[in-house]
Amino acid sequence: MWTALLLATAIAFGTKLAGHLVPAHLLESPRVRRVTAALPVALLAALVATQAFTAPGGALVLDARAAAVGVAVVALLLRAPFLLVVVLGAATAAVLRAVGWG
Repeated sequence: MWTALLLATAIAFGTKLAGHLVPAHLLESPRVRRVTAALPVALLAALVATQAFTAPGGALVLDARAAAVGVAVVALLLRAPFLLVVVLGAATAAVLRAVGWG
C-alpha cells in the first residue's frame, strides 16, 4: 500500500511540476484559453452524469437521482437562484425515495 501511495504522490508532484515548466507563451494562445475555460465545466458535467446515472456496479440506472438532476436543470433554465436549484433537486430526490422510487 505504501508503494502505491508514494507512487501516486510522485506522479501528482511530477504533473504539478510539469505544469510550472510549460513556457508562458504556449499558455497564452486563444485556443488554449478556450480549452482551459471549458475544461472545468466539462469535468463537472461528466462527474454529475456519472453520479446521477450509474449504480455502484457500474450499470446505467434511472432513479431518483436522475429525476433530481432533471428538476435542477429545469430550474436552472428558468434562471432560479442556485440555492433554490439545490433545494429543489434534493427535495425531488427525497420525495421520490420516500415513495419508494430509487
